[in-house]
Amino acid sequence: MSKRGLILVISGFSGVGKGTVVRRLMEAHDNYALSVSVTTRTPRAGEVHGKDYFFISEEEFSAMEAEGKLMEWAGYVGRHYGTPRDYVFERLEEGKDMILEIEVQGALQIREKYPEAILVFVAPPGAAVLKERLLGRGTESIEQVEKRLARAVEESGAMESYDYLLINDDLMTCVEELHQIARCEHRKMQVNRELMNDIKIDLKRFVEGE
Repeated sequence: MSKRGLILVISGFSGVGKGTVVRRLMEAHDNYALSVSVTTRTPRAGEVHGKDYFFISEEEFSAMEAEGKLMEWAGYVGRHYGTPRDYVFERLEEGKDMILEIEVQGALQIREKYPEAILVFVAPPGAAVLKERLLGRGTESIEQVEKRLARAVEESGAMESYDYLLINDDLMTCVEELHQIARCEHRKMQVNRELMNDIKIDLKRFVEGE
């Protein structure tokens, strides 16, 4: 298995349960780490700087973007969010598989800048299930749920840009499938060129030494 970690981008419709999938994956396996985003919004009650987000000013955010220190970024309701490059790459070098749980807009930026990244889209088994889950959260009105479903229709157009599609019907099955995707990606030849060359050299020396 390659020593350097992978970039795993996880996206999905609002309410599909992608956050729960990621959380359970990290509870079950210690080789994953979740990227912490930078944001210009103010902390909510209970949020911790460096754990939930890196809370920074608009000026600091603009400087990071200008200096190429953000892997991707997006604006939302007047605030900005982004993935800090150094934070991710330091952990990749430690051998961690870095999970970026981001929206489609950011995922497509990652696809363009980092073609080696693995993009996984999490979807529900059906539209009716998605609506049921959104309503089941009990945090939004019917109108807000309908807006999220309309947004899902828009986001579905980007699914072809992803490498894998996971259906979150049974939670633990979805978690295990995501883990298996990472394991298989570690076995690909393009991330094992050093090991492949070592095998070639070892074989050649062994044969020539006989």
